[in-house]
Amino acid sequence: MKLSFTEREEKRRTAELLLLKNLRAEKQSLENLLASCNDHWGYEDPIYRFYHQSFKVFFLQESTKSIVSALRALLPEQPINEWFEKIVNDGLGQSFTDQTNENWLAEVRPVLEAFFHAKYFLEMAVRYAGEFEEPPTTLPSR
Repeated sequence: MKLSFTEREEKRRTAELLLLKNLRAEKQSLENLLASCNDHWGYEDPIYRFYHQSFKVFFLQESTKSIVSALRALLPEQPINEWFEKIVNDGLGQSFTDQTNENWLAEVRPVLEAFFHAKYFLEMAVRYAGEFEEPPTTLPSR
């Protein structure tokens, strides 16, 4: 059955209100996760390792999984953006082999890209977790 425009808008608004509620409830755990993704071992070291072709950059996949899991949990019944899902999926399940260094950029850039996109959305979740009582029609430009 196809929903009317009004029904779709009500459904969207209900989901947005629940998202805001869940963001407020999970703000501290999201802040903790973001802090770990910004610390030396969660950010500086693995990005540095990328430029030295170290297998340690692959550890970013665990951070990416943790972030995506936390974001999905905010509104589990809502599908995640399909582009974001593709970027994340392309960057997960990668492993270091003897041939990885021969094709470093093609094999490892998706790992970084997935992490950066996940980290961006985590940053936005933390930033806006307590800012709105009601869903805005558009996010404010700063």
